[in-house]
Amino acid sequence: MRIRPATTAELPALQDIERAAGALFRDLGMPEIADDEPPALDVLERYRGAGRCWVAADERDHPAAYLVAEPVDGALHIEQVSVHPRAARRGVGRQLLAYAADRAREEGLSALTLTTFAEVPWNAPYYARLGFCTLSEADLTPGLRGIRATEAEHGLDRRPRVCMRAPL
Repeated sequence: MRIRPATTAELPALQDIERAAGALFRDLGMPEIADDEPPALDVLERYRGAGRCWVAADERDHPAAYLVAEPVDGALHIEQVSVHPRAARRGVGRQLLAYAADRAREEGLSALTLTTFAEVPWNAPYYARLGFCTLSEADLTPGLRGIRATEAEHGLDRRPRVCMRAPL
């Protein structure tokens, strides 16, 4: 897989990746997550326009996974990383995160942060294997507190969630 910036024309494909990746939550008894709509095209375009929407492209140069991020309190916050199930278990997510880490270093940012489900195997346990540590409530920055509040407003706190950080 080759990691590169997404194009505007690819944004609908990113929504398809999100839907396919989200469907796996149904098997965990989380249909509300499986049925959640992907980011709107204008939201994805905002990330793309800011230079923070990257895809993992397959051998035909079609997106198989994507990552969107934005700076939050001196770190690059991973807003979403999704891998199509056809490309899963090949290190694609790890490649996207490494690419994002390189971009964050170039910008002088100190860490990667993200929020995720604590008990979903391909969420917090996966990120812990990649060097992310769970942050305590006291360790949350103002920006991360705001992100968590927004997630709670959208009902994501029905399942245990955590903030995680990986220093660069």
